[in-house]
Amino acid sequence: MATAAWPGKKDRSLIGKSITRQDGPVKATGRAKYSYDLNPPGLLWAKPATSPHAHAKLVSIDTKKAEALPGVKGVWKDTDLIGEEVRYIGQIIACVAAESEEIATEAVALVEAKYEVLEHQVIDNDPKFATGRASEQEVGKVADGFAEADVTIEGDYGVPVITHCCMEPHGQVTEVRGGELYAWPSTQNVSRWADRLNDSVGIDRAKMHVDCQYMGGGFGSKFTYDKWGVIGTLLAKQTGRPVKLLLDRDLELAIAGNRPSGYTHIKLGVKNDGAITAFEGSVVGTGGGGGYRLRAFPYVFEPKNRKTTMKGIRTNRGGQRAWRAPSHPQTCLLTFSALEDAAAKIGMDAAAFYKKNLNLTARPDVYAEELDIAMKMIGYAEKAHLRTKLDAGPVKRGLGIAMHTWGGLGHGSECRVTINPDGSVKAEIGTQDLGTGARTVVSIIAAETLGLPLEAIDTRIGNNAYPASGGSGGSTTTGGISVSTRMAATDALNDLLGHAATKLGVAADKLEAKGGRIREMGNAAKSMSWADACKMLRTGSISKTGQNNRTEAQKAGLIDAGVGGVQIADVSVDTETGVVTLNEMAAVQDCGLIVNMKTCESQVFGGVIMGITSALFEEALYDPTTGRMLNADMEFYRIAGIKDVGTIKVHMMTGEEYEKRGIIGIGEPPVIAPAAAISNAVANAIGVRVPYLPLTPERVLNVLA
Repeated sequence: MATAAWPGKKDRSLIGKSITRQDGPVKATGRAKYSYDLNPPGLLWAKPATSPHAHAKLVSIDTKKAEALPGVKGVWKDTDLIGEEVRYIGQIIACVAAESEEIATEAVALVEAKYEVLEHQVIDNDPKFATGRASEQEVGKVADGFAEADVTIEGDYGVPVITHCCMEPHGQVTEVRGGELYAWPSTQNVSRWADRLNDSVGIDRAKMHVDCQYMGGGFGSKFTYDKWGVIGTLLAKQTGRPVKLLLDRDLELAIAGNRPSGYTHIKLGVKNDGAITAFEGSVVGTGGGGGYRLRAFPYVFEPKNRKTTMKGIRTNRGGQRAWRAPSHPQTCLLTFSALEDAAAKIGMDAAAFYKKNLNLTARPDVYAEELDIAMKMIGYAEKAHLRTKLDAGPVKRGLGIAMHTWGGLGHGSECRVTINPDGSVKAEIGTQDLGTGARTVVSIIAAETLGLPLEAIDTRIGNNAYPASGGSGGSTTTGGISVSTRMAATDALNDLLGHAATKLGVAADKLEAKGGRIREMGNAAKSMSWADACKMLRTGSISKTGQNNRTEAQKAGLIDAGVGGVQIADVSVDTETGVVTLNEMAAVQDCGLIVNMKTCESQVFGGVIMGITSALFEEALYDPTTGRMLNADMEFYRIAGIKDVGTIKVHMMTGEEYEKRGIIGIGEPPVIAPAAAISNAVANAIGVRVPYLPLTPERVLNVLA
């Protein structure tokens, strides 16, 4: 009889191996269809009209000229917004649907709106613009901690607003047929995408069919249907034809989500032996017009005497959304910059400084092991130097360290596994695949449980008709879908074993599924093929639905939360040009039991690359006078290319002590530390801190000057 517990290492045939993603070939050959690729018969193109002002009162909207343009089939305008304030450039006020993209673009230009322009504010880094009551927290006695210190350092550090920059923009194709909605959105929340949409479009929730087989990135910004989901549905309902509404790149970068900024002044007290005695930090920042809170500050290291103050800035920009590891990259950069500045001030090696203070972390033994591994990977003993001992010549080389933490407990999830009389197996689950290999994870777990090869599982995902599964956020997907699939496959298998028991003359609890056969445990001679066992079902099928009850699954050791990682960057800085070159990055990470080693390592590679991009290039630039985003395109909002990322080395922490915790999410953690490590490496290379990201040549030259 099968149990839901994960098999031990010697009993695994698939879990933990490096397995190529099943959807790789269809994506590489272009056969995978994304929302933008879908063109159902009679398709109309929709284009939104937007506010040209960062802050204004909308007086009126006139769409008559747009409606009169030949080829325009539908018009929507936001009548609720008339008389109200628009709060950023790009805020949608109307939308047209037309026979072609060109006609829709022309029609949008004919929409006339009148505004009363109001004063706007887009600066995100100046405390004088902070509004509202500050959030303060003090632990211990900070004054006593500073009195105890031998050395006190103070510094200013900052991270700008960056955008999600999804390669596939936000939006969807919608069609209303027979009073039912069919939607093909780019979403990281298939099962719940349409929740509460009925309130805005007048279609019963039970009559909404959502399908997303492939999507090109979300990073936390694609959980809900958004305003464009409402508009697209209403236009489809109005015209009786399918409507494609996906944002153009400029709108995508300006209004579809961003990661808030964080600017801080930090004061740190340390003893001459490196022990941290006190921490005090005040942070301001923004993600737009919404609330502001940076969690876990100071980050990873929590001195017994610490005080933090946080205050938000309201700006007339598109609003913030969860961005891969919300608030962690910012607080990591702010904290670890100050920590390495303190180590440099007392003339102490950075790695030795961290080791001295690991007692201030939640998992000191894990961090110590990971730090030692990362140091060996990067060649720390050979390359490390203090800031006072710089390389000769104009090109300087340096190392920087940062650490991170994350939760990652699997989300609520349901999966249905069906075993058919012909031996075929189907797994159905309403999850989505952001490109992280969810399809393959479901197939691996089902195949492992049933003792079948991977290709024997027909895995179906991405549709809200399947059992509901949580949205892909917080590094919760792999844990959630693995448990629900394991539960469903285990129940289905035990039912099949009951049938096989009568044929083999062996009690069902003494049977197991291995290598495509049902056999007596410890006696391979007494067995039957999987196909023959399934034939005993005759005309019936076995269909079981499994659930991930997070509390029970965690108690059973199937999933867990809490991981740590260490990253070390090796950079070169040309002091004549200011150009920073990343030579190498070592990333060491734990995440419990690994389902697919190849995609797990790939997640770390991808996270590191995103972190490199934020360190060297990314910043949402706004003109204070007009309130317009100046680099809302893929030319001037630069992201890293292959030549920018150097050599990335990844090491996953494995072994019984890690694996017995069960599966823990890996999506967020690796993106947290790269920017902090790179910033520290640049400071180590040139002997002075570049306080604000990104580390552009201009900023490097300015501090050198």
